Amino acid sequence: MTSTFTSTSAHPYSPAYKVAGFGFVSGALSVDTEGTAVHGIEPALDAAVARMTERLATIDMTLADVVKTTYFVTDVTTRDAANSHYKTVFAEPRPARSFVEVAALPYGATVEIEAIAYRP
Repeated sequence: MTSTFTSTSAHPYSPAYKVAGFGFVSGALSVDTEGTAVHGIEPALDAAVARMTERLATIDMTLADVVKTTYFVTDVTTRDAANSHYKTVFAEPRPARSFVEVAALPYGATVEIEAIAYRP
């Protein structure tokens, strides 16, 4: 079994890991490329997806390979906006998704998305 992973010295885990056709993406925060929290729900969702897309690319995968996401948000009332956003990001059939409210996220982010991808 071949596996691919990416690592960063800033964290003790792999931002993305690929094994047996599956890609596992650690939570991608709603931060800009410099690591600063992005404000506003739509911009925050866009930023989290952009960070997730970057992590997928490190294991040679794309949004089209995503089969499951988990959204962690600091305000559950953003669900409707996230649902609309999801429709613009993912083609049908869209990935399965969980949506969880949390008390806080690192770096002041308001959205964090983790993903499971698959490409045989």
